[in-house]
Amino acid sequence: MLVKESKMKTDGQVKDPLVPEPTQQFYDELIGQRHVIQANVPLPRPNPVPNPFTVPVSFGTRMLIWKQDPSLGSIGRRIEYLPGVVLDGPRDSRIKTVLHTVTPVHRNMYGDFIFHGDTPESDCAHTFTVVWNTIKMYERALNGKRIPWAWNTDGNTDVLSLHPRAGVAANAYYSRYHKSLNFFHFIPNGEIDNIYTCRSLDIVAHETGHAILDGLKPNWISTKNIPQTGALHESFADLSAIFLALSDLDQVESFISITKANLHAKNFLAALAEELGDALGRPMGLRNADNNLRLSEVSNLVHDISQVFTGAIYDILADIFAFEYRKNINHSRPSHILLDVNEKLCKLLLKAIIKSPEKSATFTDVANNMLKISKQQGDPAIYRSFIRNRFTYREIVLSSTPLTIMTKGLVDFTNENFIDGGEDLINLKIALPNHPSITANQDRSGCCGTMQSIEFDQDIKNMEKDLIELRKKSGMLLSDELILRDELTELEREFK
Repeated sequence: MLVKESKMKTDGQVKDPLVPEPTQQFYDELIGQRHVIQANVPLPRPNPVPNPFTVPVSFGTRMLIWKQDPSLGSIGRRIEYLPGVVLDGPRDSRIKTVLHTVTPVHRNMYGDFIFHGDTPESDCAHTFTVVWNTIKMYERALNGKRIPWAWNTDGNTDVLSLHPRAGVAANAYYSRYHKSLNFFHFIPNGEIDNIYTCRSLDIVAHETGHAILDGLKPNWISTKNIPQTGALHESFADLSAIFLALSDLDQVESFISITKANLHAKNFLAALAEELGDALGRPMGLRNADNNLRLSEVSNLVHDISQVFTGAIYDILADIFAFEYRKNINHSRPSHILLDVNEKLCKLLLKAIIKSPEKSATFTDVANNMLKISKQQGDPAIYRSFIRNRFTYREIVLSSTPLTIMTKGLVDFTNENFIDGGEDLINLKIALPNHPSITANQDRSGCCGTMQSIEFDQDIKNMEKDLIELRKKSGMLLSDELILRDELTELEREFK
């Protein structure tokens, strides 16, 4: 976790020293031009006629977003480029931003959304960008296949609405009924400044993870499942934030430098939602992915159970990176190695989840699918040793051999064919079949707003009836539908 940096005060106004004021000069320097701009004289728009001797013109938008959240001042903000069409809102064919009296937020003359960090316009741009990047990350993991929202059935292409300032509360949640992500703000006790949950990359990616998993596994979010299924939902959301942070080279470079390439060193990646956690009296974030929790140390509390699974995946990430680091350090930069490992594990977990049961899925179901898919796609055998060992340690699966080699630090990280126990098993049994996380009802206290919403505490069929009625009352067409017509037509075909 990084040390917070103080803000400078100028003329009674709070100024962020890391964020440039959105002056015309700032815009000009951003696009690489150095000529002097006279006051009140607008720049001419670029000539729309393409030069036949240059590469084709590409469409895209730039956003100025928080790298992590405002509390981590030395992380700062960065420019993010989103290829493709992003309309005023910001919005596209899958997501739209909604903020009363503010949206639609308009692009500047260069087609970009760049605003000072403490503005509602900036909150809209940041929220949209993080959600957009999370969607694209998982769709890349599926080789470009579109991931539907839970209501995208029978050709429905309704978008997911993003509400950056949904109200006053220390909360954020996904709602299938309202087809929305909702982020709140609040003033902590003894403070004077608001904490905006929409400004946290972790929180926005987390809630987007819930929406994505609900589209892939619409039955998993119901409280009628066993606690482990609910914990998979919460864990997938946490892991979405980690995977997204490690998909950005700038973030990875910073992470590698801070930890000296040791994923178990104290870091900002494993600590999730630091700013909100600090405001609620949890200095290491709302949850910490780098933990040692086992199933026998938790009960049916979904919040705690999820950390067992998240911790196992984080350990697997660290193990695979340690192996690939030793193997490729003379050929690749450490940051590039971690980028590649993160992408591989993200794909592996997503595919394993998709192949898991539609209801009451267990941690063991996902673990076994990870093992099977890993072997099918030709991963080094040592990958599966890492997976088996970490899930065995967490008491998720039964291992045929004791964990002596792993616990004594005797794993051969230089041998890609290393198999702990000598047998490459891909179908393991549940370690604790009578554990409350499998046999009891879900206790969702302590979870995010999504998992505590009463809309998921009912039968899925009844929920679908409510959604059908909601669709009938809606019927609003997109204001820029003509621009998005081709993409919407394609989505209708994919979501049948």
